[in-house]
Amino acid sequence: MILDLKALFAGGPPVEVDYFFSPAEDQLSNVSLVHVTGHLVNEAGIVSSQLSASFEMPLSCDRCMSEFVAQYSFPVEHVLVTSLNHEDEDRFILVEQGQLDLDELVVSDILLSLPMKHLCRPDCKGLCPTCGHDLNEGPCGCKKPMDPRLEALGKLLE
Repeated sequence: MILDLKALFAGGPPVEVDYFFSPAEDQLSNVSLVHVTGHLVNEAGIVSSQLSASFEMPLSCDRCMSEFVAQYSFPVEHVLVTSLNHEDEDRFILVEQGQLDLDELVVSDILLSLPMKHLCRPDCKGLCPTCGHDLNEGPCGCKKPMDPRLEALGKLLE
């Protein structure tokens, strides 16, 4: 969605946003729709975005490999400017000709906010390294091989 923010930068009324978009497959795979809500407002000459992006994403757990659907909601809050004094200023989003590609901004924020590890639940126990049993379903019962460096201590326990 391309927003024309010329009127907002000139001191116009806030711009309300409530729409769905489908990101490109190479940007966010397996995400069908992203819901963006919120508003962009000019307060004392400073334009800021106060948005929220929410979506569902089918994933595979990184510990137990089970399939699940994760629900995410991320804030998309930025200060927008029409020109920069320093080229390396990362705190501001440059809006050239008063046009903002909101989809691109939201997708970049989502990519930066996604967790590095996807877990089906916070206390996921994963798979047994010996037999591959899902430890969330209970203990596997297989005999774990003893570390050869600890065999002498294991004989003391017998």
